[in-house]
Amino acid sequence: MTGRAAARHARHTAGLLRSIYLPRTADALAFAMATYGIPLLVLATTRSAALTGLAFVLEWIPRLAVFGWAGTVVDRRGAAVVFFLASLGRALAVAVGAIVLVLWPSGTVASVTVMLLAALTGVFTECSYIAAETAGAAAGRRAGAQAHRVQATLLGIDQTASLAGPAVAGVLLLAGPPWMLAVITVLSLLAALLALCTPPSSLAPARAPKSSKGAGLLTGWRTIRSLPALGWLVTGLTLSNLAVGFLQAAGPVIVVNHYGQSTTAVGLVWSAAAAATLITVTVCRFAIDRLGLWPVGAACAAVAAFAGLAAAQAPDYHSYLVLVAVLMAADGGMTVVLRTLRSRLIPSDRFGSTLATTILILLLPFPVAGVLTALTPPDALAHVLTGCAVLQAGGLLFAFARLRADPALHT
Repeated sequence: MTGRAAARHARHTAGLLRSIYLPRTADALAFAMATYGIPLLVLATTRSAALTGLAFVLEWIPRLAVFGWAGTVVDRRGAAVVFFLASLGRALAVAVGAIVLVLWPSGTVASVTVMLLAALTGVFTECSYIAAETAGAAAGRRAGAQAHRVQATLLGIDQTASLAGPAVAGVLLLAGPPWMLAVITVLSLLAALLALCTPPSSLAPARAPKSSKGAGLLTGWRTIRSLPALGWLVTGLTLSNLAVGFLQAAGPVIVVNHYGQSTTAVGLVWSAAAAATLITVTVCRFAIDRLGLWPVGAACAAVAAFAGLAAAQAPDYHSYLVLVAVLMAADGGMTVVLRTLRSRLIPSDRFGSTLATTILILLLPFPVAGVLTALTPPDALAHVLTGCAVLQAGGLLFAFARLRADPALHT
């Protein structure tokens, strides 16, 4: 009997590896390389800080626009189908871009190509991400009592990809933009092929009402307003995300132009940030068990506020790298608090719609940060970053001051 149980466990693990973990790994690497590599590609191709900021906007606005729509399509058509089509679409778009840049490595054609890549990869990446999240959630439910192990593995895959992706993109960009795009193409094709092995998701009815997108977002908004603790935390993190988004959008310009470093150095900043975040998330899980949500969240907020203000005044590249890593690590700790609070407060029958609305609100500052980068002269980026950091510090301070007496963070 024990032998049979072990054999079933081995088959189950092998099935998860083939149908969930491997597709997620390929997609997460392509996701990280595209998210951090495309703005670097724009800077390397156009040599323009304004166009780099605009590319960041073009990456994020399509993601926000398709957020609710992509979720509805996943509910109707299934995660495997959307995962396959989105990964295949990204592979084709990036492959065409690589060919164009080989034929026209500079000039107007190259500039237009990289800007279009920013928009197209944003759309396809968001669709594949939502499909992958849905497939992972379905696998967790099928795992029953072992669901936490599935989710822990998926989180580890995402963080590892965030650690490796930016650095790999920066190194490949030194060899030439087509090389970076070729690797993203291969990873996207691999994700598309592996998506064919993904089992159908059964998290939602096969047919969703046509009005489910708008109604879902409205339901989520009403739920957030009815939960003051969640509302204040989302408000503080949204203001914080303006500073985080500006660091992402202006980072290539700051590192390359201000500190005189290479594109590889830009990737190392975000790889260091991902490593610090991975450690902090692990530590925060144990700290919350011992101290509670508010002390851990308030400590992370204080560290994030200090790191944001200090990063704006960083005298050299190495101090900038350390401060950005500290900021992102503290932001990761606050994210653990947010996820825990969401799971405690949001009613199960409104969890999906409220989750989607929460993520949408938290992502809104990112295209705003791109616009700020595009409109700001390179020499003035540090001043804008200081303003964003002040807004971040004020927002987090006010939010956690309001949350200090809220029983939701002390239970």
